[in-house]
Amino acid sequence: MGLNFIKKIKEIKLQLDELLRRNNDDRGLRAANYLAGHLFNNPKYRDSKRLNKHEYQVFSQYGEDGIIQEIFNRIGTTNKYFIEFGVENGLECNSTNLLYKDWQGLWIEGSKQSSKEINERFGDLIGQGKLTIKNEFITAENIEAIFKAGGAPNEPDMLSIDIDYNDYYVWEAITNFKPRMVVIEYNSTFRPDTRFVVPYNASQTWDGSSFFGASLLALQQLADTKGYCLVGCSFAGTNAFFVRKDLVADHFEGPFTAENHYEPTRFFLYYKAGHPKNHIPA
Repeated sequence: MGLNFIKKIKEIKLQLDELLRRNNDDRGLRAANYLAGHLFNNPKYRDSKRLNKHEYQVFSQYGEDGIIQEIFNRIGTTNKYFIEFGVENGLECNSTNLLYKDWQGLWIEGSKQSSKEINERFGDLIGQGKLTIKNEFITAENIEAIFKAGGAPNEPDMLSIDIDYNDYYVWEAITNFKPRMVVIEYNSTFRPDTRFVVPYNASQTWDGSSFFGASLLALQQLADTKGYCLVGCSFAGTNAFFVRKDLVADHFEGPFTAENHYEPTRFFLYYKAGHPKNHIPA
């Protein structure tokens, strides 16, 4: 009786695993078909200097890996140094793919558990001096001190910001460091005609609602004062990309406004292709 019960449980598990696999394949196919019809075969993106047609996903949440690659194809690189904060365990963020392209950089993560996982998973790159990890809770008041403690250069090639609440104020507070390109999460709930910014609260974190961060218009206006142009947004409506004005030239689609580059929320495109992402050195 006991052996038959165990056998039945195994059979049920196999059936559930097969159903999950088929569902995952179906989700991937639906996402691929949507992207083909609405992005890659859409003249709006195909026949312009827009960045979206270059999207692809390796470690990024959506197509940010491809956009980042294309931006640097156009403006070139200098020190191949990145700074990213809000990286969690490092397996789904905007700079991990760059580590495989001979970049180096600084990660800042507020969670002790996530920082522990990074030290375990990426110990080889940390040991080689390619990656520095700082376990710090970020505020507008301490961000530049963390950069200095992490040994970041004053003009890194890329800065990526995603802390789910005070992003606007932290970027505003970065004045002595001049990254050549900035990636920052925007709140696509708010349309491009709306300026929205949460009130600053140094200890506040995301509560899981749509009340977080800043709208694209607010970030574009901040960027204008800091000497950056909005050059695009991820098709999924998650991240905005800014390039320093002295580097823009005629490389990107203008005008550099929220109205022109806004992409609405398309979270249904979230899909991780292939095997689960990992980085455990041999």
